[in-house]
Amino acid sequence: MKFLDQAKIYIQSGDGGAGCVSFRREKYIEFGGPNGGDGGKGGSVYIEAVANLNTLIDFRYHQHFKAKKGHNGMGADKTGSKGEDIVIKVPVGTEILADDQKTLIVDMTEPGQRFLIAKGGDGGRGNAQFKTAVNQAPRYAEPGWPGEEKWVWLRLKVIADVGLVGMPNAGKSTFLSVVTAARPKIADYPFTTLHPNLGVAWVDNYEMVIADIPGLIEGAHEGVGLGDRFLKHVERCSALLHLIDATEEDVVSVYKAIRRELDLYNDILARKPEVVVLNKADAVEPEDMGKKQKALEKATGKKVFVISAVAKQGLFDCLREVNQYITRDRSRKEPEEVKIVVEPENKPWSPV
Repeated sequence: MKFLDQAKIYIQSGDGGAGCVSFRREKYIEFGGPNGGDGGKGGSVYIEAVANLNTLIDFRYHQHFKAKKGHNGMGADKTGSKGEDIVIKVPVGTEILADDQKTLIVDMTEPGQRFLIAKGGDGGRGNAQFKTAVNQAPRYAEPGWPGEEKWVWLRLKVIADVGLVGMPNAGKSTFLSVVTAARPKIADYPFTTLHPNLGVAWVDNYEMVIADIPGLIEGAHEGVGLGDRFLKHVERCSALLHLIDATEEDVVSVYKAIRRELDLYNDILARKPEVVVLNKADAVEPEDMGKKQKALEKATGKKVFVISAVAKQGLFDCLREVNQYITRDRSRKEPEEVKIVVEPENKPWSPV
């Protein structure tokens, strides 16, 4: 399935039905009064978040959503039936924005969450509603009230616990394929990953969802390369796993370049907890690796983990480190809820 994380759609709720002008006409009843019924309410448009979707690709082919109009009122005080509602289903993590792409209308973060995006118009009143002591035979009824119409943007931000960031060819996709059951495209050239990939890893009987986004390059916060479009997908993560290619000559400058792009993108990413990892240890001499690790620890002020995703070395230590931030974040969001995770029989590979 092709990944699409942004779409523009047109939404229109139904107009209300018109009221009816009618009079009671029966044998032996010479002066039957007005009995025109009210019009029915127009259909409304709802947005609902569902758990089994992970892309907005459906909205590339279906962009207009129009609810049904309410039925007109009828004689004998019969109210017109209500127009049928429309429910637009979107993936969990979808933001609904106004046409200016800046005003946030609603953030769909929970499965089953439903939001009224366009209310149906009210039905018009029939002539029976206008009867008074002075005017006992009104020949007027209201038209239905118009519904709402608008263009809105859907913007998907994947919901993951860990975001993999780094330069192109840092080994992020390989790392994801080793610690989870995900199978992203892997090749020896930059920008092999063109859209986010998700995988589930297990550490100490706790699961974590890992998001791999396209590699970042200098100027990504201004739209250079692919990173600017996909950095939003790691905004919801509890922590960042920063992978650096150990075969680079100056790993410190590579780290600072990516760190600069994260800081310039927005404050949310700048404040995210970060675990720094030197990847591809199998391709570097141990002596050189030790020097690069010390230089990076001095520059970052943090512990730097050395791993090899291909050789499956050192993976558990960095996953356990990042899991501390995930557990802390979950405890803040759900202070009274105790989660018991049962390990599945056929779980993905674990580095234990």
